[in-house]
Amino acid sequence: MSATAGRLSPRDGLRVASVGLRARPLRAALSALGIAIGTAAIVAILGLSASSQAGLLAEIDRLGTNLLTVEAGQSVTGQDAPLPVQAPGRITLLDDVQALAHTGLMKHEKAYRSSLIPVGNTGGLQVRATSLNLLPVLNTGVARGRWLNAGTVRQPVVVLGAVAAARLGIDRVHADQRIWLGGQWFTVAGILEPSPLATDIDTSALVGYPAAQKYLGYVSIARGEQQAGPPSTIYVRAATGHEAATQALLAPTANPEAPNEVNVSQPSDVLTARAAAAGAFDSLFLGLGVVALIVGAVGVANIMIISVLERRSEIGLRRALGATKRQIRTQFLAESILLAVLGGIVGVLAGIVATAIYASTRHWTVVIPVEAWSGGIASAILIGAFAGLMPAVRASRLPPTVALRTV
Repeated sequence: MSATAGRLSPRDGLRVASVGLRARPLRAALSALGIAIGTAAIVAILGLSASSQAGLLAEIDRLGTNLLTVEAGQSVTGQDAPLPVQAPGRITLLDDVQALAHTGLMKHEKAYRSSLIPVGNTGGLQVRATSLNLLPVLNTGVARGRWLNAGTVRQPVVVLGAVAAARLGIDRVHADQRIWLGGQWFTVAGILEPSPLATDIDTSALVGYPAAQKYLGYVSIARGEQQAGPPSTIYVRAATGHEAATQALLAPTANPEAPNEVNVSQPSDVLTARAAAAGAFDSLFLGLGVVALIVGAVGVANIMIISVLERRSEIGLRRALGATKRQIRTQFLAESILLAVLGGIVGVLAGIVATAIYASTRHWTVVIPVEAWSGGIASAILIGAFAGLMPAVRASRLPPTVALRTV
């Protein structure tokens, strides 16, 4: 140990501060555990939140932000206002519309696993007629089986959304796979992948418009003739950069006589809002992490107070050999900070590992914000200094003669 003008070098100070920790490693580990848990919780929460949002934004980019939906709204009297049958044809004529598909919700039709299921057990499933080009417009695919084609669109054939298939207990497709729909059997042709931008499709059983007209009586009168429909939701892919202009034209184009009865939305906005809402819940868990840190600080303070009492003989001996009050105070304060920093480092590493493991299971990019690990270490230093301040001051004020009586 070297001393210059009554001061310890940083290296010697660190060595002296580590003596207490090395002499009682188990107690040091247990007292640092609270700091480690709190720091790990904060790092993991911030890391998982950032990774989740990065994954969601990447999913939005993959699906495209140029998808707009046109839905049937309500009249001024609160009655359902269906879209005109001609709405898809009119929207197709807009300059910036690249692609369009539509579905028609049949509110009175339900889908069941078998004819023996009670009518009231609908499972929240919907039955929709669909145009054949739905999948490329939604940028989704078929997980099992196949999509409707020119032949099956006229037959009692159904394709299930991902959630609908799960609720019906169907996880594979074979030739005899059928469901009870509209009082008759429909053959299941396929199961779709989840569609984040059109969650109503996930809970739907989809049939072709011709089949809906023939087997389910889903018809409306247009220009004196019966036609399948009307559509209840129209999915529109607008030219990139022209979403806002297209969005403004959709309602008056779909229903020129009553544009106020048409709802137009951008599904990617909902997902972005969901990401922001998910961040709001982080505050709660961050609060729990802070509570864990406070508990850890109390534990470190207790350990340091006990350490001062147990080491009075050491303090007295050092004071008798010429150590100043400042050196004694620095020793115990440094020991407390060192204890908290060790807990903080372990907590940061544990938080990063937890984030990496969970993010990999969800196929997210692992994102650890700088403020997560730097804030964890900084919090540990502050907690160590705060928790060790009072014991360090008490140790420095201990008279040598009193301390040496315990030798």
